[in-house]
Amino acid sequence: MIVNRYVGGEQPDDDELEQHLTRELNTPLGWPEDGGLTVRHVATIAAAATCDTAYSQAANGHLIDLFAALPLPGTAEGQGFWARIRDAGGSAALSIDPANMGGPFFDRVRDGNESGIAFRILSFLEKLSSDQRDATADVIGSVLDRGTIGVSGRYGGELWLRDAEMSAWRVVLAGRREFETSPDRKRFFDAWRQA
Repeated sequence: MIVNRYVGGEQPDDDELEQHLTRELNTPLGWPEDGGLTVRHVATIAAAATCDTAYSQAANGHLIDLFAALPLPGTAEGQGFWARIRDAGGSAALSIDPANMGGPFFDRVRDGNESGIAFRILSFLEKLSSDQRDATADVIGSVLDRGTIGVSGRYGGELWLRDAEMSAWRVVLAGRREFETSPDRKRFFDAWRQA
């Protein structure tokens, strides 16, 4: 991919975005010749920004899908389910309890807050004891049994927890790139080349 090649310091080959920009703007890749920012640079920046954003949005979208597989808060089934989650997870469950997390956190994902839900899920899972995690997996697995997922009991619940954990971790890890500078990236590649 163009971003991966460019980050390593190599000049990227023409790709679809570059071809699109040159065709639509009717400009050569090196234009303007005396300018610091060329069409190729714009294409590279756009591709990098799109990849990071799409990656985070996909992981957050998956977290929303995982919660959508659970009973909805405010319904009779949801009230019982979330009470059982609080019983199973103890104080750790407060991190994902609808009364504490609720709609605003999911709305913020749409508004660009990429890590709010992810941090809550990781906090929840980190605080669970082994027994609480097993009990929580049982509760989640019991509602997945009644769905169309086709995975039963604690195993289904454990898969849900693992998937939520990995998806949240991906969001948080991708978020660290916001604070990474070009010298940080260069230092990384230099250190690995010299290892």
